[in-house]
Amino acid sequence: MTKILRKELLSQKVVIVDGQPGCGKTMLSPIVSSFDRVELLNYAFEIEFICRLYKMKKIESDAAIALVRMFVDHKLYQTMMGREVNFRYSDLSSAFKDSNPWRYFRRIFQEGDLIVPERIKKEKPILNLTTHDLLQIGKPVFDGLGKNLVLIEVVRHPLYMVIQQQLNMERLVENPRDIQVCFEYKSRQLPFYALGWEEKFIKSNSMDKAVFAIERATYETDKIRKISADRFDVCIITIPFEKFVKEPWPYLTKIENALGTNHSKNTLNIMKKQKVPRIKISDSPALDIYKRCGWIPPQKVTEEGELEVRREMVVKFGSKEALKKIDMLSKKYTEQYT
Repeated sequence: MTKILRKELLSQKVVIVDGQPGCGKTMLSPIVSSFDRVELLNYAFEIEFICRLYKMKKIESDAAIALVRMFVDHKLYQTMMGREVNFRYSDLSSAFKDSNPWRYFRRIFQEGDLIVPERIKKEKPILNLTTHDLLQIGKPVFDGLGKNLVLIEVVRHPLYMVIQQQLNMERLVENPRDIQVCFEYKSRQLPFYALGWEEKFIKSNSMDKAVFAIERATYETDKIRKISADRFDVCIITIPFEKFVKEPWPYLTKIENALGTNHSKNTLNIMKKQKVPRIKISDSPALDIYKRCGWIPPQKVTEEGELEVRREMVVKFGSKEALKKIDMLSKKYTEQYT
């Protein structure tokens, strides 16, 4: 059988900000992109697709690893050429939202093609990718990038993630807009994360689906995190959202050291836009995209009261089983991280 290879690697350092939907990735990624040599935020859906197909045994290991290496190099090459850069003004991944947007305008007029590999060697850019639920299925990425990869895992209290994930279940499941890896089950099309609990997924309402998906993702990620240090030669930094937004610098220093770079003069401005550090955990910027994903303004209650407001949503729309599971996940998260 022919083995698929990509020995060369243009991308000498790649940072991936990963976590479940609603965990706060889009708060952290712009801050990381403000560091010296770090490129703007790019969503890496292609890597997610590759890893999900590999997890479902629909793609061989050698092909998955080679595809990951090809993708990161292609993304870096195109970014350094000024191609495929997002200039849609309102997007979170827009060049206009970057801490240094002018570099992307300059690249449009610079020489490209043959000189790009030399420019990469000289400037040492750090590719900045954002993914969803990658850690639990990331073996092709770990094997393909190895020491070149720094994976930052953002974790967050499940009650702060459940509303966005419930809305995702309502709006995206069986919606053509959701370009996702799906599989067939009893003539139905189900999303990849329903694999292994198909009947329960079909019978559950959107809130229960969200709670059960958080439960499975949490336990699968915990399992992989425990073995990753011994099995993979990759730097993984786990950041609890609640701690970071109140006291960010210990984590930012750790990221600087892992990437071999420093924060820039623009970092404080980007942190200010993200309201970091903040007094109250829920005091996020009131962006339209956050509102569409279920963000609600801080309530005039304590931090514990904010959690209770969100728990009442599960009480209102979820089953008794879902409430029991979210309470168990909340207790586990509090003991582990806060």
